[in-house]
Amino acid sequence: MILATFLFSQAASAQLPVNLPSSRVVALGSDSVFDLVRWSEFGRASDGQQQGGESAGGHGGIKGGRVDTHAPAFLVGEHVHKAGGWMFEYKYSNMFMQGNRAGTRNLTPQQSLDFIGTPPGVPAQDFYVATPLRMTMEMHMLHFMRGVTDDVTAYIMPMWMVNTMDHLRRDGTDFTTSNGGFSDLHFGALWRVYNGSSDEWIVNFHFSAPTGDIANRTSIPMGMPGEFPYSMRLGHGTWDALPAITYRSYWERGSLGLQGSFGLPMGINDSDYRVGNEYRANAWFSQLLDHDKRLALTLRIEGLWRSNFVGADPELNPNMISTADPDMRGGEFLNLGYGVMYMLPGRRRLKFEVTHPVVQNLRSVQLETDWALAASFSKAY
Repeated sequence: MILATFLFSQAASAQLPVNLPSSRVVALGSDSVFDLVRWSEFGRASDGQQQGGESAGGHGGIKGGRVDTHAPAFLVGEHVHKAGGWMFEYKYSNMFMQGNRAGTRNLTPQQSLDFIGTPPGVPAQDFYVATPLRMTMEMHMLHFMRGVTDDVTAYIMPMWMVNTMDHLRRDGTDFTTSNGGFSDLHFGALWRVYNGSSDEWIVNFHFSAPTGDIANRTSIPMGMPGEFPYSMRLGHGTWDALPAITYRSYWERGSLGLQGSFGLPMGINDSDYRVGNEYRANAWFSQLLDHDKRLALTLRIEGLWRSNFVGADPELNPNMISTADPDMRGGEFLNLGYGVMYMLPGRRRLKFEVTHPVVQNLRSVQLETDWALAASFSKAY
């Protein structure tokens, strides 16, 4: 309620800027100064033609020519491009996890080794052979968007992932495994179903194809080839539906975004399991910091619910290590994100965001998330 009151007051008190013509005095014979002036004027005109009320995304009026028509760096599927328009984006993200927890309780490495939930039909044992200590998940993503009409945009997102995990054996020795390659290929279309003067609704028809390898093998730690556990794999092995809906509202000095999204694997993969469903709810606020609306700070809150897997890979022994147990994959999370975005001349954007959980409740023993970051560069045509 406090946030809603604050946003309403910001929107109500906003005043339209008065753009007065500026005069410039340039010394004759100074080619470098003339070049600088021409470059500056080109940058202002090309960034969505703000004075004409039109932007690269087909926005006009209060929505035109501002950096925050795009969402914080971690999110996708929240803006469209006008007919014939293109956008290219490169995005890097990194998630770091260290230490185990069960539910909301932190575990020591020894407690993690001694924590075991034996599935029905599997001979019981008193402990795990090894436990994960920490993990990094890096992703490099290319994002291509094409405006089909002013309200429909198609996109495709190829990704390269590198997962690295440090472990501790029960005998006190440690080892590290790493798995890298193409992840699942994401693609879809965005449909702006409503385009008001200061707000809009966008529906995301988002899918992924199973191009990420789930059968890569490693000879660590047992000295013989074996499949990576679930958390180290590069994809889901299934076609997934990931629909979403986004609402955006703009005022003179800021904007608000709301997004609900779902991750719904379709069918069972070739390794006899299906990853859990995911449900996400995001809300973010952006505050413009300059008169030209090129620089903004963002604050985001995310709720995430993830279920355990269905089925199990018969090549994995869930009694060896917690990451091989399909019943230790789910949990609930509440995350906060802090970001900045800047619009460069020539319809280019830089975005950065860092997030961390404030609540995480994990199913049985899992690595807890410490932080994640994302940085991106985009260019619209």
